[in-house]
Amino acid sequence: MYFFLCNLSFLDISSTSLTLPKLMDIFLRKGQRISIKGCFTQLHFFLALASVEFFLLTVMAYDRYVAICHPLRYSVIINEKVCVLMAAGSWVIGFLDPVLHTVLLSHFSYCASNEINHFFCDLSALLTLSCSRTDAVEGMSVIAAAIMGLPCFATTLTSYAYIISAILRIRSREGRRKAFSTCSSHLTVVILFYGTIMCLYVRPASMQSLEQNKLFAVLYNVLIPMFNPVIYSLKNREVKGALKKCLIPLLNIRGSIFRRSYPGKGLSYPENSR
Repeated sequence: MYFFLCNLSFLDISSTSLTLPKLMDIFLRKGQRISIKGCFTQLHFFLALASVEFFLLTVMAYDRYVAICHPLRYSVIINEKVCVLMAAGSWVIGFLDPVLHTVLLSHFSYCASNEINHFFCDLSALLTLSCSRTDAVEGMSVIAAAIMGLPCFATTLTSYAYIISAILRIRSREGRRKAFSTCSSHLTVVILFYGTIMCLYVRPASMQSLEQNKLFAVLYNVLIPMFNPVIYSLKNREVKGALKKCLIPLLNIRGSIFRRSYPGKGLSYPENSR
């Protein structure tokens, strides 16, 4: 589990590092320019990291399925070699997936305007600017979603169907609670990720607008990577213990400073009170 969490953390850092520096540059320095090569490089890495997250969350769902449904065989099925192969496969396939999209878009003509109505080079924003026929790229996006996106979603859904079925068969209430707590963090992240992606790309064309896409893109690029560490850390006993060790001395220091600054300001009780 921690091996896959390391991959997810690196993925979140990479996705925020890809778009947020340019967003800060736009707001702070009004640096509203990006080169053509830089734009398509950013587009490729954004689509690639999104694809990697699809596969990585699917692999993590399978990991949780084996841990709950086959706990005695977990160390045999999910060994170190299998973990490395699944993680490496997620990264390799994810980065190969958008290559054809990027190559086709780089050969399009952009004669309408050179202003991208977005804070990064998003696929929908570039398709809006192009004066070439975009049927090929749009068709490829649908095919890629059908070949890669739907199997990932179906595998995740099937894994959690088996997980919930196994949890419901546990007789003790405490056992059900412990079993569900092992996958609740991942389930929360999956719901946030798929919900945002569906709102961003799977809506009907009549319901889509660039302004709404920018809003969902901020949610996907900023809030979800920020929430992921919090969601996983709050369920971790070691992390909570480390936070207590860090916060308690700080609270003691603040209390001692307050007592020095405001002597005699504490609560006092009558001598005869119980």
